[in-house]
Amino acid sequence: MRRLVVVGSVAGAPGVTTTALAAAAAWPSDADGGVRPVVVEADVSGGDLMIRFGLPATPSLLDVAAAAGQPHSGSLLGAVNEIPFRTRVVAAVPGRGPCREAVRLLAGGVGRQVLLGDSHDRGTVLLDVGRLTEDVEPLLAAADRLVLVSRGGAESLTHVSAGGFATEAGAGRVTLVVVGPCPYPAEEIVGTLGIPRLFFLPWDTKSVAAMNSPKPGALGTRRLRPSPLMSAARLLARQMAEPRKEIPTDLSRGGHGLEDSEQLLTGGSRTAAVRVREVEESET
Repeated sequence: MRRLVVVGSVAGAPGVTTTALAAAAAWPSDADGGVRPVVVEADVSGGDLMIRFGLPATPSLLDVAAAAGQPHSGSLLGAVNEIPFRTRVVAAVPGRGPCREAVRLLAGGVGRQVLLGDSHDRGTVLLDVGRLTEDVEPLLAAADRLVLVSRGGAESLTHVSAGGFATEAGAGRVTLVVVGPCPYPAEEIVGTLGIPRLFFLPWDTKSVAAMNSPKPGALGTRRLRPSPLMSAARLLARQMAEPRKEIPTDLSRGGHGLEDSEQLLTGGSRTAAVRVREVEESET
């Protein structure tokens, strides 16, 4: 069956779609038997990719959801479109009404089976749900991993803290991705939120602009020296693709939990540039 990774935010619009697309574009070629991941746009507020990349209105998320209610549910891959930078997506139409109903159908038992596929299906579904609402709760329960995307300010991180995700963190399901500048060190965030898996994703405006461009090759994922965003996305994608491991979340003994996570990836706002340079040099 496919791996299901839910990517979403607790509040605001911190860059969930950008995170999902960047991870898919940077997915390790040796993961999942070489099967490329699929980004499924499942935001109840409506989709953006169809308009952004000029994709056809059908097939889309609506077709996948409609098929899930039929005797023969069909295949998720039948609704896939290829966008620039070699990324496969299932796009959603704009508009809250139809998308909310589509997500509700996908969250049902048959819908989840369409996402996960059969026992012989391989690969990863990166489910871009936008805001984490009650509509996607069944999908969260079925997910192998939950990637929480947040900005680095006090308000955003407080919303994450109030979400109660620390109880899931020890099972290795939760990764917190902080996008853009953050004044707090990794140790403080981990110790306060109780989420040992923490990753800082630099907000690289040039790469984001290239990612939104319909021009093939604009992102340059195959360059010897990838952009800061794509260098960081490679590390994040590698973490997503690895088998899940339980990690200790007992932070009461004076530690911050960083040493306990073998897969923890950090590069805080003051050191991200150094970390990115190290990655680039190792790949040249």
